[in-house]
Amino acid sequence: MTELRTPAIESRLPRVGTTIFTVMSALAQQHGAVNLGQGFPDFDCDPALLDAVTQAMRGGLNQYPPMAGVPALREAIAAKIEALYGRRYDPGAEITVTAGATQAIITAILAIVHPGDEVIVLDPCYDSYEPNIELAGGRAVHVPLTPGTFRPDFARIAAALSPRTRAIIVNTPHNPSATVWSKADMRRLAELLRPTDAIVIADEVYEHMVYDEARHESVARHPELAQRAFIVSSFGKTYHVTGWKIGYVAAPAALTAEFRKVHQFNVFTVNTPMQHGLAAFMADASHHLELPAFYQRKRDLFRAGLAASRFALLPSEGSYFQCVDYSAISDEPEEAFCRRLTGEAGVAAIPLSAFYPDGFEQRIVRFCFAKKDETLNAALERLAAL
Repeated sequence: MTELRTPAIESRLPRVGTTIFTVMSALAQQHGAVNLGQGFPDFDCDPALLDAVTQAMRGGLNQYPPMAGVPALREAIAAKIEALYGRRYDPGAEITVTAGATQAIITAILAIVHPGDEVIVLDPCYDSYEPNIELAGGRAVHVPLTPGTFRPDFARIAAALSPRTRAIIVNTPHNPSATVWSKADMRRLAELLRPTDAIVIADEVYEHMVYDEARHESVARHPELAQRAFIVSSFGKTYHVTGWKIGYVAAPAALTAEFRKVHQFNVFTVNTPMQHGLAAFMADASHHLELPAFYQRKRDLFRAGLAASRFALLPSEGSYFQCVDYSAISDEPEEAFCRRLTGEAGVAAIPLSAFYPDGFEQRIVRFCFAKKDETLNAALERLAAL
């Protein structure tokens, strides 16, 4: 009898294992810890959104929608971008609904990156960027944000640009550092890219979470950048439904055409009733206009509670994250500290080193404050005891 065996394969991503987010969430569950690690809310979305989706389901809107997305939702997205940022995208040719922002980002990369191309990523960064680039056959060129402030270092970005640069990924508001790019930052980026053919992939999933009366400098506000950019956003982040995995990409028609060539084969389309529900829900713009104040109150509650602890607070300008320096508490490496914090103090966090390709250590961890007040207060009580 012939012995059965599993064929040998060569991994496309040999350096990739289980993400730290999965590891820390599992550890939090094991220890019954308050999970401030993975970035998702523990509160419900607006019941009106659920009602809108239910109405779509009961109304028979349950079959395939158009590949690029339900027209009403693309119209609503275009209207929102124009109202907030002053740029009008054609819903038919320049807006695509995606299965979340992560799918949007890999689709954009696969659409434009060829083997041997380079893509500039700014560290620390979301952990999907580099594997996406590698799957496209490209090479990630890592440029660190300035340690301590996490501001863009434009001298280093300029030095990283080369004839092989196909794209740069810009994330603002930034995960994990919670910093926000300024108008001057965007203008400087435009100056650097002006003589190049580099594409901007703008990860703007936290666009509605900018605090202290600052404004989100969407790439859409800057015509010179918008003309060469894929702009990515997330309904999951905006409307507290991360498990729905719905996002969108806005881009000029020529870029959108290439994006959709990949999109139609890696996901084809996105669930129909939720698209119709979102389109109806977005008719009331107050839902996203209220978000900065909603999350700023949570940020301020969390920061006030941490002020009584031995953690040193870093600025939190945007997103729903708060980074802290724990040097006064421990000299352990970041992942070891997070594991002990979860097991002994009962609060899960994410080490900032997980967002660097070389595991750069700064004794900084990231908390997520997109939680119910009672969740935050329970975590603060435990953290204050350290």
